[in-house]
Amino acid sequence: MAAEDAPEAEAAGTEHRGPHVVRVSGEMDLDHAGALRETLAAALARAPEGAEIIVDLRNSSFCDSAGLNTLLDARRQAVRTGHVLRLAAPSHQLLRLLELTGSGGSFPLDATVPG
Repeated sequence: MAAEDAPEAEAAGTEHRGPHVVRVSGEMDLDHAGALRETLAAALARAPEGAEIIVDLRNSSFCDSAGLNTLLDARRQAVRTGHVLRLAAPSHQLLRLLELTGSGGSFPLDATVPG
């Protein structure tokens, strides 16, 4: 994930508790985990209590352990703040990583991005 491809947080929907979407492009790896962490934290801070944060992974090409740890940290933060962190359109590689690490049950998963 190049600097110009840093993850973006974008609120979607007009409902008070409507989902908030974080679109990720490129790689979720050690080089980009900090930017992803900041983006997810900002989305969680902006979202009203109870809102879903959907991580749109359609354009994410790779996730290593640093990226996975960032997602898991964001999930813990979401639980503490009354949110749900959903992963949408995860790649086969990310699904395999979740399976291998036993983290698959940590996230609600959607095969496609809702909406």
